[in-house]
Amino acid sequence: MRSGAAYVAEFISTFALCFIGAGAICTDAMTGGQVGLVGIALAHGLVLAVFITATAATSGGHVNPAVTVAFAVSGRMPWEKAIGYIVSQLAGAVVAGYLLTMIFSPDVRAAVGGGTPVPALGVSVGAALLVEIVLTFFLAFSVWGTAVDGRAPKLGGLLIGLTVTLDILLGGPITGAAMNPARAFGPALAAGVWTVHWIYWVGPIVGAVLGALTYDRILGERK
Repeated sequence: MRSGAAYVAEFISTFALCFIGAGAICTDAMTGGQVGLVGIALAHGLVLAVFITATAATSGGHVNPAVTVAFAVSGRMPWEKAIGYIVSQLAGAVVAGYLLTMIFSPDVRAAVGGGTPVPALGVSVGAALLVEIVLTFFLAFSVWGTAVDGRAPKLGGLLIGLTVTLDILLGGPITGAAMNPARAFGPALAAGVWTVHWIYWVGPIVGAVLGALTYDRILGERK
């Protein structure tokens, strides 16, 4: 697997996730709610299903710094390569975030923070952190069970995308259901919205590592 091509794949796939995901939230605001929670969840899930599948052969289709950290922690990727993945993912997210500022009006972007995930009013920091941990646990567990495990059916991209869809259906109204530091970082940088931003790093990374290690050590292939 060539590192240069893998980094480009991670840039493009994370750009697509943030452009479509945050863009769907902006479109929902622009149209007065016509996209809706189900539409936003499907936008995230479908773009991941497509681009994880499209980049799986080149980079493994991580599209998420938390997933990449889980790969490194579980010994499936050297840390130096993981850092390259994370930089590529963040760069793709930032380009998407700024491109959306060229498409949607300031009023639309201001209404939803440019698609930046933030906890809903009344949701405590602890509750928001817990939601991000649990949702990303589900995501990483599904990645390991449908794509990493050599015994898995070859439906990884689709099933990972569906996991994100169902996570957003529950967690979208609570925290924005980022499950992905890059998905939070790109729009946040473009919009200048940093509300308890650390949650969207700590929660997904902790959840992804727990999900990956749980699968590896309990359900994974025995050599």
